[in-house]
Amino acid sequence: MSINLVTLTGIHLAFGHHALLDNASLTIHSGERYGLIGRNGAGKSSLLKLIDGRLLPDDGQIMRSSGLRVATVEQEPGLPPDQQIYDFLCGDYTETEDWQRPAKISALMDQLGLPNDALIGSLSGGMRKRVALAQALSDEPDLLLLDEPTNHLDFDGILWLEQLLKGFRGSVIVITHDRDFLDSVSSQIIELDRGQLFSFPGNFTKWQERKAEWLQAESQQQAKFDKFLAQEEVWIRTGVQARRTRDEGRVRRLESLRRERAARRERMGNVRLAISEGKRSGKLVAEAENITHGYDDRILIRDFSTVLMRGDKIGLIGSNGAGKTTLLQILLGKLPPNSGQIRHGTNLTVGYFDQMRSSLDENATLAETISPGTEWIEIGDQRKHVMSYLEDFLFPPARANSPVRSLSGGERARLALARMFAQPTNILVLDEPTNDLDIETLELLEDLLQEYQGTVLLVSHDRRFLNNIVTQVIAAEGNGHWGEYVGGYDEWLAQRPATVTTTTAPAAATADKEKAAPKGNRTNKLAPWEKKELDALPEKIAKLESRQAELAAKLSDPDLYKDGNDAAQNIQSSLEELEAELLQLFERWEALEEKAQG
Repeated sequence: MSINLVTLTGIHLAFGHHALLDNASLTIHSGERYGLIGRNGAGKSSLLKLIDGRLLPDDGQIMRSSGLRVATVEQEPGLPPDQQIYDFLCGDYTETEDWQRPAKISALMDQLGLPNDALIGSLSGGMRKRVALAQALSDEPDLLLLDEPTNHLDFDGILWLEQLLKGFRGSVIVITHDRDFLDSVSSQIIELDRGQLFSFPGNFTKWQERKAEWLQAESQQQAKFDKFLAQEEVWIRTGVQARRTRDEGRVRRLESLRRERAARRERMGNVRLAISEGKRSGKLVAEAENITHGYDDRILIRDFSTVLMRGDKIGLIGSNGAGKTTLLQILLGKLPPNSGQIRHGTNLTVGYFDQMRSSLDENATLAETISPGTEWIEIGDQRKHVMSYLEDFLFPPARANSPVRSLSGGERARLALARMFAQPTNILVLDEPTNDLDIETLELLEDLLQEYQGTVLLVSHDRRFLNNIVTQVIAAEGNGHWGEYVGGYDEWLAQRPATVTTTTAPAAATADKEKAAPKGNRTNKLAPWEKKELDALPEKIAKLESRQAELAAKLSDPDLYKDGNDAAQNIQSSLEELEAELLQLFERWEALEEKAQG
């Protein structure tokens, strides 16, 4: 039975004159996985702070169920760099007499692939995110709040997190712009749009279909309203001369219509993207012949050869630390390889988008960043004023003289794109461009890159973004070896060697465990938490099968279709989700049984 965990009623939250939430309401239920989406700056992170109590609303009421345990993992978790992971997660458990905590932490660390004695400060961004997740999960929350959890995670980490959330017993609210992640994980979508909260059952793809219908209906309704208002405005102007007395009720209604129209919040415009394409490069962009490169004793690239031609759209795929950025630098001629040869074509002009946005001057204004020394920008055959160009990227003229340091992560990403697109290029290099961009801007960027006539080199962990853009993949396959594949992410997944598999623990942590484990160690036996999970699986499967039978029986009831097909479609969607969940449970059961038997 579903329980109302958190209920928000009539919530108002504003910073200055900008209302993030305007009389918004929402109910969070138990057993649901919510994907929270919305434009950059819409207030998604602020909503999480309202839910967990870090922030109080200006008006409205928030009710939480009795004894509710909420845990939050922020975009950039604040963790003590000089503490070992195990010590940090255990804390001083003697103060609370939580004597089971060390065993629970050990099981969690084993599940998440965290090394015992590593200092937090020495960890990668992805591993730090795992530590923050372990801290949140150790308190066994009823509600888990995740703010951009896929940032800094590679493909293995993202797939691991998907499985973790699918098996999580509590409810989850996750902010992410990764559309495949939303499709895989979410059972409901919450959209924050113009101060209001809208909840849609289903995953992201189903939300897109319903949202398109909803926007069309809203547009039609507003068009009718505006037409009626215009007619009433004509009446009030001609009525003075046409009649000695007016219909006072009609006048009051017109005043009400005017107030309603003035209060309407229009949808924020989309970013208007255009690239200043330079002269065509030569047919050959770059040719690498038997290049090898590494640092100290670690080889990142071993005896790799490739040819890049004008118009190629290439995705670089690999785990964090595999050497993707290093390979990019070598192919562009910015870094010489330790051995091998690089030959470049003619007339190459490169636009570079780096994942850390480090090329942005923190003290420069937005206008200076886009067009230093001039007020005009040439985009193809168009000449634009810098203020107009900034508006294309959703920066109002009032912010043109604001310093870069005042921008949010999403605004920095938009500014970096704006500066890169303002320069004539025939090669675009994008290193993790999808971090911090909202979904609508991502889709516009996809369209632009598909039409771009030059060469594109793309590093990304966004599977759908890769699928929609690249026509060739260069993938890290371990031990410095790189392979080339035709197609996008899905095609690489189907073609890659069997030895290059997706794991549920980070490669570095797995390697450390293998080095530390003596021969004959019980690697195939179940950990205590796995034994507990295995014992609980039959009952969990039985409950789902019982629920499946109940829904199937409802689907065959003729009365269900009296008011249309909506109820039947909802039941069918629930059955599909149950089928997928059951399949995962059976696969997990089989894997645990095999491990238990060695």
